[in-house]
Amino acid sequence: MKNNQMRSALFWGLLFVNILMWASWCPAETYYVRTDGGTAGQCTGLSDAPYPGSGENQACAWSHPFWALDASGNWKIQGGDTVLIHSGSYRMGFGAPNTGWCDASGAYECHLPPLPSGQDTSHPTRILGVGWEQGCTNPPELWGAERPWQILSLDGTSHAVIGCLEITDHSGCVEGHPDPAMRCERDTDPFGDWAPVGIYAADSSQVVLSHLNIHGLAWAGVHAGRISDWTVENVRIAANGGVGWDGDVGESTSAGNLIFRSLTVEWNGCGETYPQGEPNGCWGQTAGGYGDGVGLGATGGNWVFEDAIFRYNTSDGLDMLYVRLPPSNIQIRRTRSYGNAGDQIKVNGPTRIENTLMASSCGFFEGKPFTYHVDNCRAGGSALALNARRGSQVSVVNSTIVGQGDCLCLIECDSGDCDGSETIILQNNIFMGYPEFHDPSDNACYIWFEPAVFGSVNTDYNVVFNAKMGNVGLSAHDLEQNPLFVNSNLDAFDGHLQVGSPAMDSGLAVGSLGGLVPDHDLENNPRPGGPGVDRGAYEHGGQPTQDPVPDIKANGSDGPLTLSSSQALSVRVALDPGIHGGDPADWWVAASSPFGWFHYDVTGGAWTWVPGLSVTYQGPLFSIPGTAILSLPQSIPGTYVFYFGIDMAVNGSIDFDRLTYDSVQVDVK
Repeated sequence: MKNNQMRSALFWGLLFVNILMWASWCPAETYYVRTDGGTAGQCTGLSDAPYPGSGENQACAWSHPFWALDASGNWKIQGGDTVLIHSGSYRMGFGAPNTGWCDASGAYECHLPPLPSGQDTSHPTRILGVGWEQGCTNPPELWGAERPWQILSLDGTSHAVIGCLEITDHSGCVEGHPDPAMRCERDTDPFGDWAPVGIYAADSSQVVLSHLNIHGLAWAGVHAGRISDWTVENVRIAANGGVGWDGDVGESTSAGNLIFRSLTVEWNGCGETYPQGEPNGCWGQTAGGYGDGVGLGATGGNWVFEDAIFRYNTSDGLDMLYVRLPPSNIQIRRTRSYGNAGDQIKVNGPTRIENTLMASSCGFFEGKPFTYHVDNCRAGGSALALNARRGSQVSVVNSTIVGQGDCLCLIECDSGDCDGSETIILQNNIFMGYPEFHDPSDNACYIWFEPAVFGSVNTDYNVVFNAKMGNVGLSAHDLEQNPLFVNSNLDAFDGHLQVGSPAMDSGLAVGSLGGLVPDHDLENNPRPGGPGVDRGAYEHGGQPTQDPVPDIKANGSDGPLTLSSSQALSVRVALDPGIHGGDPADWWVAASSPFGWFHYDVTGGAWTWVPGLSVTYQGPLFSIPGTAILSLPQSIPGTYVFYFGIDMAVNGSIDFDRLTYDSVQVDVK
């Protein structure tokens, strides 16, 4: 049996984390910020309470994050401390509270200093919005004013968590924009309510960014290079005037595991009107801008993107061309990239891509009212650009690749560093060409590569339709037929398959190609959904499952799992509601532990773990894709069993004849 634990593992994750912290937390403080708090003289910041209206050194919260600084602009907090910020709007920059250490002419220096590093991965320094552990429904807004270099700095910071924040400014201006009406004022104060960058980081490791909405900055959402072992989850980076994520920080070699999950990067290279929040003045490199969703400098590292979206950026969507310094590796799973004006996805060196939609509607910005000047289908506008290095293997499996650029897939050798030992695998995919944006009399080509350069290009079991042949022809099991997408209109593309599609049940089986063919699709539906595996990113499931199908795994296993107390524990969960999507049900989230039974209680807005066993929530069912919900560096010895149950009898009692559940046991030695 399988069962959803989006809330479950999130909830028990909090339980597990709290137990760990209670058991081993070194002395640290939690400071509170709320709009009805006081100054640092009036309040200690150590109590989550409003300023009572009189007195000094009261047990109450600060009214602004800047009260965490001393009179010289240095942090009062120490490594390992937590700052919890209540919902509200907080001006960040010259003119904010406690900025006597700033001056108008040097307003760019008026920002929070680099966050102090935490003690270790179990004791990070944290800046969090209140509600961070409950899904972050109402994050506090930190908005830049008078052009500070950035809102938050992680320059030299390690072991830190930034979560549940909205980071933005209150201006629609774009730095350096060629339209004077949109260009930010940089030379004469007052400069206005804008900031160029949301988060800056360099020489930083072991950082988590979670539940952030970084949007509307004058240049970049995130400017981060020379980083290692970062995790970015549930983050939106949108409508920043120059670039979404700029990884070029001078000799910006990054390393370690760089994990991005549930990341949305959109509308970068566009301004954002304030307060309407609409894209405006979109510009690209030919107009002096930038426009990548994610762009990097020369770097190494193990880059992983899962359940990500890259769309409507004015240059490339995901540009990993400069991941060219060994050791490096790129993995892209369950990702969608479309509507970007350049290449949708560009990679370098050892790469594995699966269950990914790349729809190169690279002429999207043409004639739009929000477009100032965009180089449509820049550099050819390929749906996928692969760059091999000597000896590397690149695989693209069960993906849907369509577009109006010069070619659907372009394969090149990076810097001529190839000797014939390279392997390129493209199988179980769907390719569909459209009339080229720059030459509508011609269709996008299928694949173009340089045969003399590469060792082997293995293509088979693909559906190829309406694309001219480049210098790669059809293979024995390729099908040159209409894939019958649900909507093949490129501007409103829907890559799901209609009944009767030749892609259905005709692909290589799960586990083929040395394990490259996945057992799920882009939406985490199981493969196969019928007699055989479908080609492309979407599996046609036939009739929906009758009962809800929950799934929970610990370290990728259904369990039982045995770990030592020093080993890391991670959990992924998913839920298919079957035909019961939207139907009311009892949701049961529970954990048996060495400390007894716990259940997660959301009644009355409590959102907390409490002892005993009771119903967690009563409400409609919805689909949850495979999602990482717990990552712990170590565990407390004992036996843990985590449960998530869906009971279709809505009565607050466990009805086993109506209950579908999944569980996983973890034994920590």
